[in-house]
Amino acid sequence: MADLEITIMNHGPMRVTGQGIVFKDQNGKPFDLSGRETISLCRCGHSKNKPFCDGSHKAANFQSEVQARALPPKT
Repeated sequence: MADLEITIMNHGPMRVTGQGIVFKDQNGKPFDLSGRETISLCRCGHSKNKPFCDGSHKAANFQSEVQARALPPKT
């Protein structure tokens, strides 16, 4: 199993870092990440390379600041 870290970038993507990252489509087929250990996932919805970020959030002036917080307990 991969040891992953996910960082939510203000006004930008979710950055996923770790060795052995595996992303699969809904049918279980893995994306070919060509050995990358850092991948950025789109949060703005404007990327032409979804689910990956292509930098479109800049032109779209995407605004979203996120601060870490505790989630409510699971029910």
